[in-house]
Amino acid sequence: MGAVKTKRMPRAVREQQMLDAAVRIFGQRGYMAASMDDIAELAGVSKPLVYLYLNSKEDLFSAVIRREAAALAAAVRAAVHPERPADRRLWDGLLAFFTHTARHPDAWAVLHLHARTHGEPFAAEVAAMRSEIVAFVAQLVAATARDEGAPCSGEAGSADTRRVRLAEQEAAAGLAEALVGAAESLAAWANTTDRVTARQTAATLMNVAWAGLGDLMAGRSWSPPAE
Repeated sequence: MGAVKTKRMPRAVREQQMLDAAVRIFGQRGYMAASMDDIAELAGVSKPLVYLYLNSKEDLFSAVIRREAAALAAAVRAAVHPERPADRRLWDGLLAFFTHTARHPDAWAVLHLHARTHGEPFAAEVAAMRSEIVAFVAQLVAATARDEGAPCSGEAGSADTRRVRLAEQEAAAGLAEALVGAAESLAAWANTTDRVTARQTAATLMNVAWAGLGDLMAGRSWSPPAE
């Protein structure tokens, strides 16, 4: 009796199949505990084929990080439509973030936990994705300031106006860092419980963020007490 022939599959499709299996194994077990044997078995291929396509465990982990980081960033960007009001843009971005991380908990575990704890080049891959999202959120915050008519005195192009705009950019960058950091922590928490939905998690952060942004846009900023 002849050997059973397996159906040939395009290389790109087979590679994605391997990456899908790797996301699950890496996400649930971590980098060190994950084995190429288990990844190959879950993907339904031989271990030599995994090495042929993706070279090494390190290269496979890097490929997983790049793919999942790109998917998360793309999901957030695709959800935000520039013609919508400022609060809706921020809400859409937050909802997309929490929806994606809830639907792909293993991928989020790879990005938020495992990649950051195993040094370079893995941490750098995640840092690049995070920087992209922070920059995008900073643009949303700056756009919110413009839409809400945040006060800016001085003639266009004057030194005072340039200083104010620089301060606004720095404030937007700081707020973006705070929002992304809070979103990361909330996503990690939400993925450990079935008591909250992605929508509820997004609403929690939106209430904190929008209330604070509203006060800032109206010129009601909090100041620390005098020393």
